[in-house]
Order: sequence, then C-alpha cells, then structure tokens
Amino acid sequence: MPNDQKTNLLVGCAAGFSGDRTDAALPVVQALIASGQPAVLIFETLAERTLALAQLARRTDPDAGYEPLLVDLLRPVLAQCLAHGVRIVSNFGAANPHGAARRIHALAAELGLSRPRIAVLQGDDLSGPEHRALLQGALGSAMPTEPIVSANAYIGAQAIADALREGADIVVCGRVADPSLVLGPALAHYGWALDDWDRLARATMAGHLLECGAQVTGGYFADPGYKDVAGLAQLGYPIAEIDADGHCTITKPPGTGGCITERTVKEQLLYELHDPAAYLTPDVVADITTARVTTVGADAVRLEGVQGHARPATLKVNVCFESGWFAEGEISYAGSRAEARARLAGEVLRERLQGLGQLRIDLIGVTSIFGDDTSRWLDDPAAGDAHNDPRDVRLRVALQHRDHAIAQRLVREVTALYTCGPAGGGGVRTAMRPRLGTVSCLVPRDAVAVRFEMVEPALQPLEVSP
Repeated sequence: MPNDQKTNLLVGCAAGFSGDRTDAALPVVQALIASGQPAVLIFETLAERTLALAQLARRTDPDAGYEPLLVDLLRPVLAQCLAHGVRIVSNFGAANPHGAARRIHALAAELGLSRPRIAVLQGDDLSGPEHRALLQGALGSAMPTEPIVSANAYIGAQAIADALREGADIVVCGRVADPSLVLGPALAHYGWALDDWDRLARATMAGHLLECGAQVTGGYFADPGYKDVAGLAQLGYPIAEIDADGHCTITKPPGTGGCITERTVKEQLLYELHDPAAYLTPDVVADITTARVTTVGADAVRLEGVQGHARPATLKVNVCFESGWFAEGEISYAGSRAEARARLAGEVLRERLQGLGQLRIDLIGVTSIFGDDTSRWLDDPAAGDAHNDPRDVRLRVALQHRDHAIAQRLVREVTALYTCGPAGGGGVRTAMRPRLGTVSCLVPRDAVAVRFEMVEPALQPLEVSP
C-alpha cells in the first residue's frame, strides 16, 4: 500500500460483529475517498461462538464457513474501494478464508470489476489432528473428551501488514485479534519496527476503539434521559485517523447519526479490558493508564498517551467442543391473573421434567435476565412484581443435556401446555440446537505458523447463490 509516511492513515470500520448492519459501509467509504488520504476499510465480524458455528456450517457444506453476510457487506462498496485504492481488511473468512476469497472473486466478476488481489491469512486454525498434542499439552486435564469443533489461535498484525505490502487489495483473515485488523494497515503504512512498543500499542488501541463498530459512535451507549444519542436509526460508523506516532482521532462520516464524545470513547476504551495497565494482544501489551482523551472538534475525539510493552511469549487459543443439546420453549399468558397462570405453567413443567437436569425458568416481563432468581421465582411470588398484576407474561423454560432425546422432552412438554396447562396459553415457540462448550489456553508463539498467500480466481465461474 502507499507508504507516504507524512500523510496520516485513515481506517474506517463498517461492521462490529457477524449480523451487524449491512448498509454501514457506504458512508464510511465515501468519507474515506473524499479525504484523499491513504485509507483502509475493515469489517470485524468474528467472535468465539461465531467461529465455532462457522466450522459447523462447513461440515455441512465444504464451501461454506465464512461470514454469511459477506456479499451483502461488500456489494455496495467493492467497486468504489477498488477504483479508489481503499484496501479492505477483515476477519470475515472465519472457518473458511479461502472460500471467502473465492466468493469475493466471484462477486467482482458478477459486478464486472477488474480482478482484485486477495490475500488469505493462514495458521490460526489448530483444529486438525496434527495439533492435538499441542492442545493436550496446553490444556492438560481441561482437554475436552468430546469432539472438538474449532480450535483457533489469536494471531496478530504482522501477516496482514506483509500482505498489504505485497499489494493485496483485500486481506481475508480467520481468527486474528480484533485490534490487529487496524494495527496491520498501520504497520504497512508507517513501516514501524515490530518492537516499537509505544506506537504499536497506540495503533492497537485505535483498533480497539473501532473493533465494535457503532459502539464508539453511540450504539450500545444510548440511555434516554441520561446518555441521549440522536439519530440512532442511522448511526454512522467510526473512522480513525492514525498519525506516525500511533495516536488517533476518532470521527464518523458527515451527515450520519450517533455521536462521538469523550464519554463514548472512554466507554469503548474500557470495553472488555481486564487490566488497563496490561491489555494483552498478540502484537503488544498496551497500557492505557496514562492515556488522554480530548475533544478536538464536533464528533472528533483524540486518543493520546497510550504506552506499550513487549508482546507476550504465548498466543491465546480458544477451543470449542460439542457439549450436548440446548432446548428452550416459550408460551404467553395474557389478561387477568396472567402471572399466576404463567407461574402455574412453570410448576407443571418443573414437575413433569423433574430429574432431567437443571431447568432455567423465567417470566419475561416479571422476572428474567438475572440468574439469581432462577431457584426462587416459583416459590416466592414477591420475586416478581406481584403488586402490578402484569397482564402480559411470557414463560420461558430452557434445559441443556448431552442426550438429544432427553433435551427434546422439554420441547414436547412446552407444546403440550396448549391443552394440558393453565387457561389461555398461546404463542408457543420452541427450539433445539447443539450446545458448544469452550475452554481456553496459551500456546508458545513459535508453535503457530502464520503466513499469507495470494489467492487467484477460479478458472471457471463459481456457481454460488446471491
């Protein structure tokens, strides 16, 4: 990518998780292009459970396993990004980065675009049998006895930077650390040394501010009357301007909703941060205890003062494994004495399903969300708000069990409440899905071989769904 170190790098984010809005990218890309500065667009679409689900999808279809919304995310902006030199970096490869690259090539062909240069990162996937000994040594007695669904190391930014330096228009990753999606382009642009800890830490925290998308522009922040956010329905997604020392200014596209204030930035800065003095990433250990957050304009907040320390000698690995089945069912009761009827239905289910395992029973609208009410909600009506006599209550019951047939008992019993339960029950909804367990460990850095390769388009057009 261009290496004009006198020109600040812009990195825009257009997704913060799998399932995020698909109309966010266009305003971000238009703002990046209008700036005339070197620019990169990132999509952050991966989480621990997302990756395991992607592996399950690939079991069913070897061509699947990447971000399901890949085409919806890219179609509105791919042409403009390629035409104006806006690079794209994302972890939407999930469990099948090569499949994602093939789909992007197919999309470019469908749109009549010139062939993009796509780099695919490899090395994070440790789920194969050749890695069992490594995982066993790291996990010890915590090693799952159940079939492993996914095992992925959090890799860092270096391979992303290398791919961009080799001329990649698009870099497709699997499990990289979220901030590395931003640090990689900064490394490529400025040519920082891999032990320039302060600069690496500053750009890492810029990535941390961007990685959740609209959370730093007012999403997941708004609280009417306390933290008001205008235009929540049309949130603008964030852009970081990163300078040669790694400091950044967070903005958003003009004319979009939401806000960027010191409060939104501070909330996101602390989000999922276990130790502000030692935020561990594959690239650096970041220390924000000396950070400064200051307003520098309308919807423009600057982050400075982050310090860095040597990166860890190990990489984190998440291992997801099959863990039985999760069953749940819901039914509604409305009108007079709705809560009493819903409680009675819960009592029926508790008696009918006794001995099968621990039930989770909630009265949505009366007592739910908080786990500490699970054992007392039936026995103590005061645990809910009995004085308000709610007239619309939904009973939810859930059970997890290793045996599919036993878990399915819950589904049948909830359905039977139509005629075997209290008066007026309706709107039954049930679900059964595989349950995944997760354990984490640390492995030596040199045990994970990270690399990238350029992926050429298929010689024959792929037959793919839109």
